[in-house]
Amino acid sequence: MKGILGRKLGMTQVFTEEGNVVPVTVIEAGPNVVLQKKDLANDGYEAIQLGFADKKNVNKPAQGHAAKANTTPKRYVREMRGVDLAAYEVGQVLNADVFAAGEIVDVVGVSKGKGFAGAIKRHNQSRGPMAHGSRYHRRPGSLGSINPGRVFKGQTLPGRMGGERITVQNLEVIKIDTERNLLLVKGSIPGPKNSFVTVKSAVKAGK
Repeated sequence: MKGILGRKLGMTQVFTEEGNVVPVTVIEAGPNVVLQKKDLANDGYEAIQLGFADKKNVNKPAQGHAAKANTTPKRYVREMRGVDLAAYEVGQVLNADVFAAGEIVDVVGVSKGKGFAGAIKRHNQSRGPMAHGSRYHRRPGSLGSINPGRVFKGQTLPGRMGGERITVQNLEVIKIDTERNLLLVKGSIPGPKNSFVTVKSAVKAGK
C-alpha cells in the first residue's frame, strides 16, 4: 500500500498513441511531508501521517508537531495504513513519482455540496403524473406500512445532498509530470476544483 495527498485542479483530455481521446483529472500530488510514524508499541497500529499544503493561523501544538518533521504546519493531514514503516522517515518528502503510469489507484474526496434537495434529485425517485388532477407531482413516495405509526430511520426523504466522503475505485494513472508534481488520472474524481483528495493503491485492482 502506498499513497499521496493532493489537490484536484480540474479535468482535461489526452490522446493515446492510437489516437483515442482519454478524459483525465489533473491532481497536484505533493510535495507531501511525513509528519509522524505510528507503530504498534506506542499507538497500537502501524501508519504514517502525511501533510500537504501549508497552513496559516496555526496554534502552538500544531507548530510543535510540525517542527519534529522540520516543516511547517499543514492544512491537509491524513494517515496511511498498511505501509512499510522502514521505507519512511519523519521529515521525508514524497512527490508524485511514488506512482507510475499504468498503475491502478483509488481516489478519496468529499463530493460537491448541493444543498437541500428533494427526493427526486437526491434519491433518483420517479415523479407522479403532471396532470392537474393527479395532486401528486414531485413529493416523496410511500413511507412504508401504516402499522408502525412512525417513519423508519434511513427513509429516502428530502434533505441535504452532497458533501459526503466518496471513494472512486480502480482509476488508471495515465501520465505523471514529475517537474510540476501532477498526476493525470483517467476519469472523474469527487469534489470541486481545488479540493483536497487522497490517492492510494487500489484495494481491488487484482480482483
